[in-house]
Amino acid sequence: MGTTNIVLCGLGGQGILFMTRVLAEAALDRGLNLMCAETHGMAQRGGSVVSHLRIGDVKGSLVQEGTAHLVMALEENEGYRNLPFLAEGAGFYVNADSRRFPREGLVPFFEKKGIRFRSVDAGELAMEIGAPMSLNLALLGFFAAFGDGPLSHEEIRGTVGKITSSRLREINLRLFDAGFERGSAAAEGRGGQYGNE
Repeated sequence: MGTTNIVLCGLGGQGILFMTRVLAEAALDRGLNLMCAETHGMAQRGGSVVSHLRIGDVKGSLVQEGTAHLVMALEENEGYRNLPFLAEGAGFYVNADSRRFPREGLVPFFEKKGIRFRSVDAGELAMEIGAPMSLNLALLGFFAAFGDGPLSHEEIRGTVGKITSSRLREINLRLFDAGFERGSAAAEGRGGQYGNE
């Protein structure tokens, strides 16, 4: 296996670190090597948060600009702020209203670089299920539906169940499954506009 570079971004308090931990532990359970780095903003609630995860044959923990195979953003503007990390042909998964995503003028940039850009209103899903603070799991489930990257839906979901406290396990898995269902609909061309294919 080669290397998969992932950048996760959002705002303090949205659960970037938990998302990173889920992906890292799923990779470790598969026996894959990895390195990760929390680059800034961890302590400040509402401040920018960026986490780098590199899976495979890696020597350093930081993802360089232009080399991220995947960027996942829990906040739309934070996603745009981290666009320079995207490699040619990368996947860009964003918590955003799909009717207004992406921002005007970005589609030519994405198409030129072959970027797969997809969005889901993870906050809306989290509100529907009654856990508005857990939109990270809705986005993770949405992402898992596309089979993008080295980890399968089953591996990611199993890790969510394994590392979540018993008190939150049921709701976290419901959120993950709701995101997965929304992503499956998008992948199959059902249920609205979620990005390009």
